[in-house]
Amino acid sequence: MSDDEVRALRAAAHPVRLRILSLLTSSELSAAEVARELGLTHANASYHLRVLLDAEEIVEAGEERIRGGVAKRYRHPWRQEEHAGHARGVDARTMAHEMVRRMELRDGATQANFTDAELWVETEVWERAMRLLVEASELVHAEARPPRAEGTRPVGLTIAAFGMTP
Repeated sequence: MSDDEVRALRAAAHPVRLRILSLLTSSELSAAEVARELGLTHANASYHLRVLLDAEEIVEAGEERIRGGVAKRYRHPWRQEEHAGHARGVDARTMAHEMVRRMELRDGATQANFTDAELWVETEVWERAMRLLVEASELVHAEARPPRAEGTRPVGLTIAAFGMTP
């Protein structure tokens, strides 16, 4: 495993940083805005943003003047091509932890889909399923809006689909 891959895995292997990545998918936010949305101190949000920035999981998206100072804004380049070959890290344990956290926030009155399977399928079926999963992921990422934007609702989407060795 390369140093970049290890750095990416370590950066994403923290529940707060996964939540930050989700926030920065829909909006360009400053450390203060991230802190307010997640109930963190400004210093804690800044620390996690630095870790993600150093691992190239987020990028600077500009600056703005606030009360005589300058605040950097960040975004998460969620499209694979935006990472320019950089290894993106999501640790399975961290992903599972986030899934548990999100399940506690589940609105039981809305539609949901849960699938857990270990199956043998034809290659063409698997390739089609992967295309559909990628399409669903790209749809919700591309249409994500800032937190609490009018007409929006919070949703959770966790996808782990992979081929296995026989």
